[in-house]
Amino acid sequence: MPLEDTPEEAPDFLAAFNAASRRDAEAMLRPCVDIPRWCNEVAAARPFTTPGELLSFAELAAPDFTEAEIDAALVHHPRLGDRPSGSGTEARFSRSEQASVSGLEGIQGRLQAGNRAYEDRFGRVFLLRAAGRSAEDILAVLEERLQHTDTEELPVVAAQLRDIAILRLEGLLNA
Repeated sequence: MPLEDTPEEAPDFLAAFNAASRRDAEAMLRPCVDIPRWCNEVAAARPFTTPGELLSFAELAAPDFTEAEIDAALVHHPRLGDRPSGSGTEARFSRSEQASVSGLEGIQGRLQAGNRAYEDRFGRVFLLRAAGRSAEDILAVLEERLQHTDTEELPVVAAQLRDIAILRLEGLLNA
């Protein structure tokens, strides 16, 4: 169901988000991406009149995630191909995002080896917006990104983290 861009049809999340205390609003955003600066900027910009307005602002909030912010946010991200644990919103998002990956069975071992190589190379889990991607596509992107320098990889990780945050925020708005 597409997001309606009229206040009358805004999902319940938007009304609750707009009405929440600043601290609670930030907590509502944390499952999308646990970067306090992003959560703070989005919560501070309330109220939003439409879901589209919230999403547009969120896409531009806290530009240029720092390496420290990225590393802290990735502590909660499971490896691609691993079953996310926990029962919180973030774990449910991860399970849903990875459930859409098709064909993992055939390349599970290669993906695990690639994950380990990436972690050895960059010191963090491999992050990719998995929703809608095939296992072969994920593996190809992983192998390509293993060729990056640290300087090349950091903005790619930041962009993927932002894409995941916006996808998750859309999920909250559509719930």
